[in-house]
Amino acid sequence: MDLLARFTADKPVVIFSKSTCCMSHTVKALIFSFGTNPTVIEIDKIPNGHQIERALIQLGCHPSVPAVFIGQQFIGGADKVIGLNIQNKLSQLLLNAKAIFIWGR
Repeated sequence: MDLLARFTADKPVVIFSKSTCCMSHTVKALIFSFGTNPTVIEIDKIPNGHQIERALIQLGCHPSVPAVFIGQQFIGGADKVIGLNIQNKLSQLLLNAKAIFIWGR
């Protein structure tokens, strides 16, 4: 988990993704729609991506991507993030993590 902590430290939003994954694209678009500037790590494009994928699976990500961290806390995958948005809870998480500063929906 230290590997994941290095990627998520001091960043309000981190999305682990694969460039060919449609659900990763959907989650990234949703997060961007709030006006955030998340750190996106395309694990299929970096040399140690397989190590990151193993760490995400050990964390409980099935499938491994998308995996979203907000405020250095693991939130979940696409189903969890979309569910939080439907419940109007995602914006508050982003506000608390200082990923966005104002939200008026």
